[in-house]
Amino acid sequence: MAGIVQKSALITPYGGKLVNLIAADEDRDELKAYAGQLHALQISERSVCDLELLATGAFSPLDRFMGRQDHQRVLDDMRLISGSIFPVPITLSMDPDPAIQLDCDIALRNSKNELLAVMTVEDIYPWDMAEVAQKVCGTQDPRHPLVSEMHRWGKLNISGRLRVLQLPNRYDFQALRMTASETRARLEESGHPNVVAFQTRSPVHRVHEELTKRAIQEVDGVLLLHPVVGLTSPGDVDHYTRVRTYKVLADNFYDSGRIMFSLLPLAMRMVGPREALWHALIRRNYGANYLIVGRDHASPGMDSTGSSFYGPYDAQDLVAQFQEELGVRPVAFKELVYLKEEDRYEEITGVPKGMEVVSISSTQVREDYLNKGRKLPAWFTRPEAAEILAEAYPPPHRQGVAIWLTGLSGAGKSTTTEVLTVLLMEHGRQVTVLDGDVVRTHLSKGLGFSKEDRDINIRRIGYVAAEIVRQGGIVVCAAVSPYRATRNDVRNLVQKGHFVEVFVDTPLDVCEARDTKGMYAKARKGEITGFTGIDDPYESPLNPEITLDTVGQNPEENARRILDELIQKGFVRASHGEA
Repeated sequence: MAGIVQKSALITPYGGKLVNLIAADEDRDELKAYAGQLHALQISERSVCDLELLATGAFSPLDRFMGRQDHQRVLDDMRLISGSIFPVPITLSMDPDPAIQLDCDIALRNSKNELLAVMTVEDIYPWDMAEVAQKVCGTQDPRHPLVSEMHRWGKLNISGRLRVLQLPNRYDFQALRMTASETRARLEESGHPNVVAFQTRSPVHRVHEELTKRAIQEVDGVLLLHPVVGLTSPGDVDHYTRVRTYKVLADNFYDSGRIMFSLLPLAMRMVGPREALWHALIRRNYGANYLIVGRDHASPGMDSTGSSFYGPYDAQDLVAQFQEELGVRPVAFKELVYLKEEDRYEEITGVPKGMEVVSISSTQVREDYLNKGRKLPAWFTRPEAAEILAEAYPPPHRQGVAIWLTGLSGAGKSTTTEVLTVLLMEHGRQVTVLDGDVVRTHLSKGLGFSKEDRDINIRRIGYVAAEIVRQGGIVVCAAVSPYRATRNDVRNLVQKGHFVEVFVDTPLDVCEARDTKGMYAKARKGEITGFTGIDDPYESPLNPEITLDTVGQNPEENARRILDELIQKGFVRASHGEA
């Protein structure tokens, strides 16, 4: 008698089945040998994350990096050419390469040169950065992390059939790293047809705990605690620390039969409403038919004017608009606050008149507690989780910070840096200096002064600076860095709140008068071209943390102003007698 196939209680994957791009075991050795002979394209960590989720069906029904037609329709209508909802473009970019042509096979490798997949190139097309930024992000503001990142993407997108030889090697939390099919199998065992997913890139505090428990009750289902451990925002708590806190909470404060904990190696785009709809689609593929959509879902914070990029409830509205077609309903909660007198949480709209409420925003968690070494209160975070967070955050005067001095050649950046370095060491901080001229002699030797080479030079400085900050060091960078978008890209490499942009605002005529090397004079005569301030633009910062006047103030006064700012932010301890 044939076995009876039991119908799944879970919602089906979007499109009916999960895409699977993993090469069959019997073909893998031959394909791997073939790939070793192919031209290789080294792909970014973002593309590595995308490839992993394409290969395992998380982006179903999408089965490749998007071709020209899919890409355009996603930009315009948030759909694939098949009509399926898909709000975010998944693309693989490259710079023009004569070795990569239509109908050829190429090997895809990661930054460690590990072979991941073979692609048959079926489409090569240009893309418009301004169009993508405006339609996907809703802005061209370079303070948006994805907009600034786009400046270093390749000028062409490629697409085609993928045969994936291996998924990226992930050595951390391996028991929690489950594919869509593995997660669905585990959820089947719970016996609950309703699954509510919780998307998070932040530590789960008591308010999130309360929110998720209410959601479980509301849908009478199981919670899929599904934190992002791919690319999030530079200011976020690292995923190692976050996952440790999630595990403590999942193991000790939830009904074990009502929670499923799995990690998602997603590269977030931080595009608010579109991202929320994308998260809903992904979670359907993992077996969820509900998604908790919070306030400011997937928001990158503030724009260059200090305003939010998206409305607080825009994401909830967009998911609700597509809920019938997508099959994933938003569980939308308004802001929860703590009622101190009654020791409970309540939606802010339901708070009794006159009752005292307290709350702490995510920004306050980072800036007022973790970054200052203050312990989070028990009403806000379980003590077990607070202890893990405290271990990961040393006191502020032992944390890293990047001071980025930008301005015209001759503005006084290097002189101010020299004085500032001495003052910082006087106050007990060790300092690394990345001076533009010195970096060009060593780290960027061989680069010219085209816009592309200048951007490469600045991003190299930014990468090194971000690593120094991550390890708790102070780094002072002095470079002309003329282009606003590139400076914002560097800012986004550094942990939020740990980047201090200093605009050394010196008039051009003063810089020319100070020019001992005669570079401005040569540029005026046309002996050299592409010189910033003469025949190449300098884009002044829109909202720098500090603006220095080097005409009315001397280098020591300016250096002390920067020092005062660092003392105020807690990165440097004041000496005895200082305010």
